[in-house]
Amino acid sequence: MPDFTIGASDFLLDGRPFQIISGALHYFRVHPDCWTDRIEKARQMGLNTIETYVPWNLHSPRPGEFDTTGILDLGRFLREVAEAGMYAIVRPGPYICAELDNGGLPPWLLRTEGLGVRRFEPQYMAAVTSYLQSVLEIVRPLQIDQGGPVVLVQVENEYGAFGDDQTYLKTLVEVIRTAGTTVPLVTVDQPTDEMLSAGGIDGILRTGSFGSRVEARLETLRKHQPTGPLMCMEFWDGWFDYWGGRHHTTSAADAAAELDALLAAGASVNIYMFHGGTNFGLTSGANDKGVYRATVTSYDYDAPLDEAGRPTEKYFAFRDVISRYAPVPDSVPAAVPAAPEFNVALGDPVGLLGCPGGRWSDHRSMPTLDELDVRLAVFRTELRHGGPALLTFGEVRDRVQVFLDGAPVGVLERERHERSLMLPHARGRLELVVEDMGRVNYGPRIGEVKGLIGPVHVGAAEVTDWSVCGIDLDRLPRLWDAAGPTPSAVVPGPTAWRATFEADRSDLFLRTDAWGKGYAWVNGFCLGRYWRRGPQQTLYVPGPLLVDGANELVVLELETLSPTASFAAEPWLGYTDL
Repeated sequence: MPDFTIGASDFLLDGRPFQIISGALHYFRVHPDCWTDRIEKARQMGLNTIETYVPWNLHSPRPGEFDTTGILDLGRFLREVAEAGMYAIVRPGPYICAELDNGGLPPWLLRTEGLGVRRFEPQYMAAVTSYLQSVLEIVRPLQIDQGGPVVLVQVENEYGAFGDDQTYLKTLVEVIRTAGTTVPLVTVDQPTDEMLSAGGIDGILRTGSFGSRVEARLETLRKHQPTGPLMCMEFWDGWFDYWGGRHHTTSAADAAAELDALLAAGASVNIYMFHGGTNFGLTSGANDKGVYRATVTSYDYDAPLDEAGRPTEKYFAFRDVISRYAPVPDSVPAAVPAAPEFNVALGDPVGLLGCPGGRWSDHRSMPTLDELDVRLAVFRTELRHGGPALLTFGEVRDRVQVFLDGAPVGVLERERHERSLMLPHARGRLELVVEDMGRVNYGPRIGEVKGLIGPVHVGAAEVTDWSVCGIDLDRLPRLWDAAGPTPSAVVPGPTAWRATFEADRSDLFLRTDAWGKGYAWVNGFCLGRYWRRGPQQTLYVPGPLLVDGANELVVLELETLSPTASFAAEPWLGYTDL
């Protein structure tokens, strides 16, 4: 079997120097039937390795579960990497950031009383140990010394930006080794003295994360890693977007020049991202550094392969750089024709304020979304106070639509630090539609509860006695089953719509610019969130989701929409920085 080790100044493959030229490709952001295509395009760009995070929260949505089906089939993904003649780097966290909901940590875990996040605390360590054992049971037989592709496994993730608990880090190493991991281990931190010191582990190779000023970054890294290969584990070639911002792009020429400097220095590299893919479903996270910013559905990242897997200018610029340091295949990806453009009518509207297909429960005080275990809920109560009054919440996480006797009154958003609005009268049926827009994935607000925090007041009086209906978004595409509700006239508030359309199995781009805010499903698969606020104004529909003939589109619109679904020839991710 091949042997992969860390030498005095290089990685060694069967005793010979080996420069890792890797690209990040997250299996959970790409339809599994597209993995082979994306991996082959990585090989054609000249990469010899594929890197992926492992998302604990997606594999374990409930305690005791570890799902490896469909888009979460890590073993299948790694085997496809091997079949392409490439190597693999696995980064299981347990915390991964990655602009993923909660940074990859399961929300149920962080609701444990007394739990110490990302530190040596018994409850946390017990859960982490079980998780890592599940991941590494998949990885163990796929290591290079077992005939598989895996050459490196990472311990934690940019831990120096969070803490400095060496007992925690060393215990993670023990757990990973005890689980049968024999390949070299690495850590990664931003190249500052403080972070490399706090996040590194003696005896474990330190790597860096950066996208510019290569010479200075490598010099700092070398101070903390006197021997062994230098590696940029995250070479940032783009950036992610948030709702209400612009579409981030970076210069292909500038990024290629920085990559050239890295490879010329003899350093190994993992390009973050080679192909970003999509935050399907409700997997996108958020940042809150004083202002809450929710990440969009697209994770295009301005990467060498765009969200739909098509080569960009950056792909060919990087390929040219790599060809100076390593063999590059003669073949290049074939051009992809524009997607078909067509319109279909949306019909059969079903209002969600009536909670079709769900169950109401009664609560003396308002429960959080975490207590309900949902991402979207309707709260209802009767007001008996009289004239105009101020409706006030302790904190809104992350958005609430307010209705009085079925009429919309207003919207409060966390991003704007809003927590109160004036009701025209404080008598009648008060309904609140509360939405979790993505959990913070970086910093001290990881793990916070979602919903309306603190008591609710109308004027000086606390509002109690709530009827609550959690919306099961997984079941929503089945609203029109035989036992479902009868479609009704369109009324204010969240409304589900559906349409059927004919298609083959080629990629589509669903336009959302004529809609307000909501979610979309194709054939029961949640494409993700959309919002008129942008920058993203199309949702990517992978061809493998479609069937030849009739396909079903379901849209849950929280505000108002044009009752037409339009498909575009190209994606529209918004206006750019450049």
